[in-house]
Amino acid sequence: MKRRSFIKKSTATASLLGITVSGMNAMNILDSNTQANMNSFKLNYAPHLGMFKHHAGNDPVNQLNFMADQGFNAFEDNDMKGRPIEVQEKMAKTMANRNITMGVFVAHKIHWKAPNLASGNLDKRQEFLNDIKTSIEVAKRVHAKWMTVVPGHVDLRQNIHYQTAHVIETLKQASAILEPHQITMVLEPLNFRDHPGLFLTESPQAFQICRAVNSPSCKILFDIYHQQIQEGNLIPNIDTCWDEIAYFQIGDNPGRNEPTTGEINYKNVFKHIHSKGFNGILGMEHGNSISGKAGELAVIEAYKTSDSF
Repeated sequence: MKRRSFIKKSTATASLLGITVSGMNAMNILDSNTQANMNSFKLNYAPHLGMFKHHAGNDPVNQLNFMADQGFNAFEDNDMKGRPIEVQEKMAKTMANRNITMGVFVAHKIHWKAPNLASGNLDKRQEFLNDIKTSIEVAKRVHAKWMTVVPGHVDLRQNIHYQTAHVIETLKQASAILEPHQITMVLEPLNFRDHPGLFLTESPQAFQICRAVNSPSCKILFDIYHQQIQEGNLIPNIDTCWDEIAYFQIGDNPGRNEPTTGEINYKNVFKHIHSKGFNGILGMEHGNSISGKAGELAVIEAYKTSDSF
């Protein structure tokens, strides 16, 4: 069949099924090659549970196997700490069998509306440190090297510099707990639009804090989606913060969906990160722009496109 005829036929079929052309193109991915690890990515992109549930079902183990079959060699799970121990153990075994590296999970209770780490309150500090201690057991169980930390809401009754000193002191104490286990907490700045009122919002701020803590167990989680909204200038900011970045997360803007759906030139961003020799994880912390199986395959196609530098 000639290429022009094929495109016309595909477009007509997509229209009948209510699928976009991009989604229809993505549906050809699995048909063209059904062998495991059909894709070979240059960077370690990490999907999360639910991203491929229409193909793999709701069982976490089946979802992990599907991810591995598509060539993804990393995985992240914000909610891992809250999962039953037997589920954590099954997931860890599957990741080991399929050579999947575990990425971040959220290490502690995040205070979205009231100050905790910025306040300097000793009870809230202890609550956080206790959460860090219990997260170490989870990290060991699932072989995780990183855990996400969000310092919480600002304290409007205190000068920002006092707040910063309180956060640094708490993170120094947390680092002393984590260092013997070679686990790194990664501080995630979040944008003002989605999360108004939080203490940590910008990469220079996270850089300053990590330099002050001065520990291999306290680094930056550079979420490209959040930082595009908060500050832009992505590649120069990545370069300036580079020595303190341990982990990336991904999401296009607007929409917080897969690359190629928004304004961020992810091919160039990924190329730059790769050129600097990054061998860590880039978490796919975003939604699918298209629902159902077509949307899941469109996500895979988006990463193939963005990784083709």
